[in-house]
Amino acid sequence: MTLSITQRRRFSAQGHALNPIVIIGKAGLTKSVLEELDRGLFSHELIKIKVHLGDRDTRKSMLDTICQELNAVPIQQIGKTFVIYRPRPEDIDQKKARTIKTRQQKREPRRTKRSYQN
Repeated sequence: MTLSITQRRRFSAQGHALNPIVIIGKAGLTKSVLEELDRGLFSHELIKIKVHLGDRDTRKSMLDTICQELNAVPIQQIGKTFVIYRPRPEDIDQKKARTIKTRQQKREPRRTKRSYQN
């Protein structure tokens, strides 16, 4: 998947305000870390990752591995912080939209204090 420059800039600006979802320590990239990253991408689409490894080449290869394993796109790498993006599957967005519409349709009008006094 490729993103245009304007999309990357927009996601980069959005990612600036995010807090890291996952912090990768000296154990490195494990199966449980990948599962947590997958859950984060599934629910948020755009996530920030903090890595506590000293070597620049190791961090670069880790970012490439994460993006290949999770079918994500790297948005930004600044020092020890990564921002990655993966769009949600369309069927989930449609289900979410349906549930929001049904909730809005089922709401009853609010009653005020005066309506109880009559």
